Amino acid sequence: MQLVILSGKGGTGKTTIVSSFAYLADQSTIKVDCDVDASNLHLMFNGKDISSSQFSGSKKAIIDSDKCIGCGLCEKACRFDAIIPKDGYYEVMEHRCEGCNACRVVCPADAITLEEEDSGKKIMTVLEDESYLSRASLYPGADGSGKLVSEIRKASLELNKGKNNLIIIDGSPGVGCSVMASITGVEFGLLVTEPTQSGFEDFVRAYELAKHFRIKSYVAINKYDLNEEMADTIERYCDDNGIKVIGRIPYDVVVNKSNFESKPLVMYNDSIAGNEIKNMWNIIKNEMEV
Repeated sequence: MQLVILSGKGGTGKTTIVSSFAYLADQSTIKVDCDVDASNLHLMFNGKDISSSQFSGSKKAIIDSDKCIGCGLCEKACRFDAIIPKDGYYEVMEHRCEGCNACRVVCPADAITLEEEDSGKKIMTVLEDESYLSRASLYPGADGSGKLVSEIRKASLELNKGKNNLIIIDGSPGVGCSVMASITGVEFGLLVTEPTQSGFEDFVRAYELAKHFRIKSYVAINKYDLNEEMADTIERYCDDNGIKVIGRIPYDVVVNKSNFESKPLVMYNDSIAGNEIKNMWNIIKNEMEV
């Protein structure tokens, strides 16, 4: 069983909810942080990295200067202006190269090769309750976020082989390829939105994506009391489309304290938002029958 928490945009409180769910869940639950561009779920828990491996999401062209005959065909073939002349031969500007292979195909001297480029790291962390967190860090400007998400999700499934543990996924924000990699094959999804016009429109896009992948979706409206009229608009949309709203989370200054102290919000008994998240967890547990 897999539960993914999504948001149509960043900053809606998705990771606050995920960390709380992860804290409330049974310790055998496996956590996955699919926000590989800005992984932060591990900051909310005490844990120890037990494995780390390099990830390659792209290839870069390399020109052997000893073989290069200086014909310039590679420069003409490159649509990204990544190849420039230098001292009678040509070289590749690696930050412009997209690894499209056009230069290698046209090279008459067989002087060009494509080599794997390190794009990030895959990390497995064991938390203090002895549960596992599969996460990754994509290097700034690197390609392959969707592929990297698939890799860390695969690692979580390997951990769960022969078991029946719930996997909780902190999905990537937005609706891009990394989000699609976050939700493929998932049974349940919680969509977190906020009561603003842009938040509503981003939520609709995220819901349409989840619907395409046939995910049973639920909704939480975070900081609903900052604009109750818009919150009501979102809820009417959900009613019209048969989506169950399981939480209306109030604005809560304790969230700042939770983030500052790097602790899940539900650990603070005086948090009104944390108490609503506890109610949400009980509802979704019953819905998933776990």
